[in-house]
Amino acid sequence: MDKEIITGNHTVNIVKRSSINISGVKKIDNFNDNEFMLETIMGYMNIKGSGLEIIKLDTYQGDVAIKGKIDSIIYSDVSNKKNKEESIFSKLFK
Repeated sequence: MDKEIITGNHTVNIVKRSSINISGVKKIDNFNDNEFMLETIMGYMNIKGSGLEIIKLDTYQGDVAIKGKIDSIIYSDVSNKKNKEESIFSKLFK
């Protein structure tokens, strides 16, 4: 089994539920003003809220700053997500 080598830091700093600074971001998969799906070095991160918008994006350093009302932050493990997708597809195509 191939393991990805994780380098760098992953930090999350929330200020008064109105702004969030995140480091260790690999890419932004999807976003709108109610939800952001980010791939970080520690797995996928889903941020939900209202009026969310990017105020800083540094793709070289992997830093993202978002402002708006933050309601929830959920991490999901990448390997679990892949296993669930594979199991669904394997059941469909058997």
